[in-house]
Order: sequence, then C-alpha cells, then structure tokens
Amino acid sequence: MRISIETLGCRTNQAESLEMEAALKHVGNSIVAISELPDICIINTCSVTAKADQQSRQLIRKALRNNTKVIVTGCYADLHADIIKEIGDSIEIVKNIDKCHIINRLTNHNSTDICISGQCARKRPIIKVQDGCNFSCSYCSIPMARGRSRSLPLREILHKINKYEEAGYKEIVLTGIHLGTYGLDCIPKESLSFLLSNILTCTSIPRIRLSSLEINDVTNDVLDIMEDPKICRHLHIPLQNGDDSILRRMNRNYDTRLFADQLEMISQKFPGIAIGTDIITGFPGESDHNFLNTCRFIESLPLAYVHVFPYSSRPGTRAAAFENHVPEQVKKERVRILNNIAESIKRCYIESNIDNVLQIIVENMTFQGYFGTSANYIKVLLTGDYDLSEETLVNIRVTGYENQHASGIPLI
Repeated sequence: MRISIETLGCRTNQAESLEMEAALKHVGNSIVAISELPDICIINTCSVTAKADQQSRQLIRKALRNNTKVIVTGCYADLHADIIKEIGDSIEIVKNIDKCHIINRLTNHNSTDICISGQCARKRPIIKVQDGCNFSCSYCSIPMARGRSRSLPLREILHKINKYEEAGYKEIVLTGIHLGTYGLDCIPKESLSFLLSNILTCTSIPRIRLSSLEINDVTNDVLDIMEDPKICRHLHIPLQNGDDSILRRMNRNYDTRLFADQLEMISQKFPGIAIGTDIITGFPGESDHNFLNTCRFIESLPLAYVHVFPYSSRPGTRAAAFENHVPEQVKKERVRILNNIAESIKRCYIESNIDNVLQIIVENMTFQGYFGTSANYIKVLLTGDYDLSEETLVNIRVTGYENQHASGIPLI
C-alpha cells in the first residue's frame, strides 16, 4: 500500500511516527507524501496550541479531499474526537495509548518485532523512552491527552538504539513528554541517569542527545553522566516565563533564582554548552512589568537559543478560566520583541564558537551546500566543492554566522 504519515507537534510525536514509518516500510509498504494520493493517510496530530488544533483540522480535510482513508491519532484526536467526527464520519480515530495498534493492524505484525529501517526520514533518529506527564501546569492540556508518566522498557530502548547503529546512524535523540521522570514508575525505581549509563555501556552509538528536561530534573547524577563525550553538550530546559508571579500562576515548581543558579552551575561545569529554553508570553494577567522582567531575565542567562510562543488558551485547563487575558495584538508585539532578543542570543552564541573545531553530522545537501548539526546544537552550512556523505561525522571549523546558522569549512 501507499501510505502517508503526517506529523505535527513535539519530538515524541515525531518519534512515534518514525516507528510507524519503519514498521510499514519493513513489510513492503511505500511511504509517500499526502499530495501523492496515498491509499491511507495517518495524521499524528498535536493540540499544544490553538494553531496546532487548526493545522490538525486542515490536514484531515486535505486528506479527505483526496478520497483517502484517514486515520487520526495524537493529542488532538484524544481531546477533540467529537470535532473530528464532524469533519468526516468515515475517519478512524485512534487514541494516543493505542497508537501502536495502527502498525499491528496494517502490517499484521507486533510493532516491537519490526526491525528499524535503514531509510529513516531523519539523519538523527528520535527515540521515545517515556510518555505522559505528572505535572499540572495551569496552561497545558497534554497530560489530559497523554496520561500519567510511563517509561518504556530498558531492553526495548537498547534494542532500538542498536538497530539504528547497525543501520549506520551516528546520533540518537532521546525524547519523552516528561523525559526527566524516566524510570520513576518502574519497579524497582530507575532514573534517567540509569538509562543513560546503560546506553553508554550496552551500545556503541557515537552521539546521544537529550531532548527537553525540566530544571529540577537536571540532577547531579545526570550532569555527572554528561561528562562522557558521547553525550551531547546540549540541554533544552524550558523556563516558560521570567517573572516569578507568572511562574506561580503557571504552577511551575521553581522560581527565577533557582533557574538562574542552576544554569550558571551547568555552564561552569561544561564551558560552551548549548542551553536552550522556551518562553510563553501573554499569559493571563501578564502585565507590562511582568513582561519586562522576562526580557531582562533571559538576557541575563547563559543561553544559546530561545523559542518564543504566544500563550494559547486550552479548553479544560485552569488558565483558560483565569481573568485578564492579554489581547492578541499585545501578545504579537511581545512575541516580536522576544524574538529579536532570541535572535541576538543565538547570534552571540554562534559567534562565540567562531574558529572552534566542532564535529557535525551531515544531514542533507541543498543548493546552498551541506547542512549539519554539531554536538552543541549549532546548525552549520558548508559551502564549497566537497565530497561528503549524509549521516557521516565530519570535523569542521566555524568561520562565521549568517541567516540563523553558522558557516564552516570541513577539516579534510
């Protein structure tokens, strides 16, 4: 069959879609774009913002216009099945917790028995090691869609990593909805540092990258494990807001002082490490003073990049019932200001790496040249007449900054 897999949202969704793709290819199906009139279209939806909801509905309608059989899964399918049924009564809706059964039904195979394909769509495959979240941030609906934290079995994770390694991949990205809680639901209890230690011992994958970690999950044990050069010097630690009163309304379990102290400690332990963060602006009740506090705070932190999001009210969350919602035009202006700050932060970090020798994974070639990603999460463009292969590790020297990425030359 010709099958399209359309994915929106987080790295966990991306990891789940990669597994579906590998399984479907393994038994002879062709993975095609939605525009190529597939027999089946699997839409792995997101519901983290109103925009994500809209994009999910647009993809569903696009697939239906092609007279394609449509299977909808992901967080939007969990939270808004009634709306999806109104779009088309022939749509099959699969809950997040049953997502693996899509593979089982379409292939007549158990998904855990499917070998990893050597034709992964990503050059740095994402592996889901955990699902669900025990937090109750006042703005977030994802725990309603994903449930409580659950860890995948260690043996299954190691098996996937070894398969990717056998297929020639040089880096894997570990992801989860709340990655730092890995192992806490296991009997006996395990931990993220336990997982990392086993990956280092039981696999030979050259690079291991962690996706988003909460500030309180960046423990001394995790930092000690990161001394191993195979683990990328890169941490993404969501801040969400730089004003303590807003953090309390968001129900985040830290304040700005703890956050700043921890980032300073990390940056001293690992000089040059890339630390990224997320910021939500326009949260209900966020005043001009609160916003200014956020701007000043992120400018004071040792950051490599910042992702900025306008607050989006999510049905069923506590924040949706808060008073003093910020007007959309004000949110847009605050996003603009923060994005300008983020661009300056990113430029400064990349420029601090000029003349440094970094090792990148070559990910793709465009008309501009070769693009790759360094261990400290710098996107590097190599221009020139080089004979480089995708998925290979190449040492490069950073020569400059342009258009949100670094330029460099390979040392070959």
